[in-house]
Amino acid sequence: MKQSFLMVVLSFCIFSQYTFSQETVENPEKYTAHNKGKFFVYWGGNRDSFSKSDIRFQGENYDFTLQNVSAHDKPKGWHIDYLNPSRVTIPQTNFRMGYFITDHYNISLGYEHMKYVMYNDRRVNYTGYYPNPGTYNENPTADELTLDEDFLLFEHTDGLNYINVDVARMDDISSIFGIKNTDTFQVNITEGIGGGVLYPKTNATLLGKPRHDDFHISGYGLSAKAGLNLTFFKYFFVQLELKGGYINMNDIRTTNTSADKASQDFWFLQRMIAFGGIFRL
Repeated sequence: MKQSFLMVVLSFCIFSQYTFSQETVENPEKYTAHNKGKFFVYWGGNRDSFSKSDIRFQGENYDFTLQNVSAHDKPKGWHIDYLNPSRVTIPQTNFRMGYFITDHYNISLGYEHMKYVMYNDRRVNYTGYYPNPGTYNENPTADELTLDEDFLLFEHTDGLNYINVDVARMDDISSIFGIKNTDTFQVNITEGIGGGVLYPKTNATLLGKPRHDDFHISGYGLSAKAGLNLTFFKYFFVQLELKGGYINMNDIRTTNTSADKASQDFWFLQRMIAFGGIFRL
């Protein structure tokens, strides 16, 4: 009786071990099943749109505000400069690295190199005063002038640098498309919020003054984003992203004289495509 009982227990243990082993081999846990503890990094490019803004210029003998000024970005298109370390600040670029604190939530640090170029040769309303009106081909009236290049060139082209921290959520939606082996291909959606500082190198020529040509912390930004992440073979991904937000730049250097400055605030919309990797150390 005792021997029979031991044989039954031994047989059960062997069967259980065999069954467990079979399940482990047939259904191993996928690398993509959990994100906690993973790092990620990506590099890409962007296109940008900006709302109109009022820009105030202040300094010795002048204080005026240009109203509802329009601006555009300065795209380079698909270009080898995105891969050339000595020329990466020429195109509009994005770099981000982050860490998953849970399976769904990550925190990341990003550098977003946008470009902002004021449209010239347009009539705009203005208020305030400046020296020698009418001598810069701006053809002023009581409340309107032309943004001639002799009067003002105003660009954040090296660039409108938004250095920010994001907190984001990511969710796997592969099952919606019938994808079972997410270690081969995975579809995720992501959304998040963030904030940071603006660190531009503003290119401005104002009233014939020499321009200031150095990086300067000029303000802050707040943003929200949503995107689609396509992950291939566990470690590589392409991310498409829309990001919008508010930028307030209250201390823009315009000339070599520290008393000269500009200020503006506006909304932005950024479209991004990036290529990256996700891994555990």
